[in-house]
Amino acid sequence: MRRFACLAFVLLFLPACQTARGPAPSSADFRAQDAAYVHKRGAGRIEGQAFIVLPNGQTRLAAGETVRLVPATAYARARIAHFYGSRKFIRARDIPQVPVDPEYVANTRATVSTSSGRFHFEGVAPGDYFVVTQKIYRGEGALFPEGGAMYEAVRVSGSETARVVIVGR
Repeated sequence: MRRFACLAFVLLFLPACQTARGPAPSSADFRAQDAAYVHKRGAGRIEGQAFIVLPNGQTRLAAGETVRLVPATAYARARIAHFYGSRKFIRARDIPQVPVDPEYVANTRATVSTSSGRFHFEGVAPGDYFVVTQKIYRGEGALFPEGGAMYEAVRVSGSETARVVIVGR
């Protein structure tokens, strides 16, 4: 099951796929100095919960999943737009498999969600961020992974706690 979680992880960090929307930014467009604020110690906090809603209305919590805090740089905004289009969820079967750009990943923060799909980031510096995660699983008798990757945008402006609910549909 963990290998399917890797599929969602690479979604936000990697070069273009032919089936995605519009042109993807190239690794050459990434500027580490634009994303450096993710490593600065701030007084803010981000907390939230992530889950997907199935067509029958049931929910699946994003339990034990990696949750990433991505600085909303021009590069990250272009990547999000490229992979997600106008949606905030992409199905597991539509997640492209592309190699990871280590410098981009190095300029994010990560945590792991609890069994209830809850997560938090402490000491967050002011700025705009994307909080991204996934819920990938195999349904009973399913040949292919189900679920998908999802995100929400969040702004931290000081010492407040920003709350975010990430829902995949």
